[in-house]
Amino acid sequence: MHNHLIFWIIFSVIIIVMFYIDLYITDHRKGKIGIKSSLIWSGVWISTALIFNLIILFFLENGKQKALEFLAGYLVEKSLSVDNLFVFLMIFNVMGIKDENQPHVLKWGIISAIAMRILFILAGIALINLFHPIIYFFGALLLYAAYHMAFGEEAQIDLENNRIVKFVSKAFRILPKYEGRKFFLNKEGKLYFTPLFLALILIEAADVVFNIDSVPAVIAITTDSFIVITSNIFAILGLRALYFALAGIVDVFVYLKYGVSVILAFVGLKMLVADYFEISTAISLGIIILCIAVSIILSLMKKKRVA
Repeated sequence: MHNHLIFWIIFSVIIIVMFYIDLYITDHRKGKIGIKSSLIWSGVWISTALIFNLIILFFLENGKQKALEFLAGYLVEKSLSVDNLFVFLMIFNVMGIKDENQPHVLKWGIISAIAMRILFILAGIALINLFHPIIYFFGALLLYAAYHMAFGEEAQIDLENNRIVKFVSKAFRILPKYEGRKFFLNKEGKLYFTPLFLALILIEAADVVFNIDSVPAVIAITTDSFIVITSNIFAILGLRALYFALAGIVDVFVYLKYGVSVILAFVGLKMLVADYFEISTAISLGIIILCIAVSIILSLMKKKRVA
């Protein structure tokens, strides 16, 4: 772990305070979240990440380089997370999860995602340190992910033929219909799982697949565990607010996945050539920002033409 313990403490305090506010003080706990509130809290989370980036810039050793790495990692993970939110939206729609119950599922999904992300990051960095040539495998994996995202078929969820749904349905008692926010329910002395629990399992499975792409992507930018973990956690936290901000305008960002696929391809190539040609973090950051900006601008232009 990073030698500067004080920055871990600062990071932990910020995350604990913001996470507490997000879970117990904002109107998220009341059920359905409005777009206006979601946009405001998304702005608060993004601003907090940028403030932390300034702390890194001015107070961390080699702050300029580390701040560039943090911002690049944060933007990569945030853009990938936005694409993953569309999968969450599809899961909720297919499962018929009501808007007022979705924040509860997302809360536990994000908490478990944080734990999984840290494990994946530490494992990925350890693998590179133990067997450096594995970066070529990670690079090739990112190129495949980029191709699949740009040209692969849109993800679909078939509940009847989904392996995870079949396994959970056989292993546990699932209530076919349920109104409420509980994952488990005791009826006549028997434990039943609700559709909310099944939706949570599907979200967890999607996040595992997501980690396979996102963790190598940020490791391609830096192998500093402090920067990788903090940029990832900041990108994950606040996703509930961002989800409801995007849920109402999901059709607007039609070209976002292409921008993200270009980013994945770039960081994949960066990892493949790292031993022979170094691409600076500043250049990487510029390319990442350009890809995100162009994809959003083109999406908005198309939306305007259609309207």
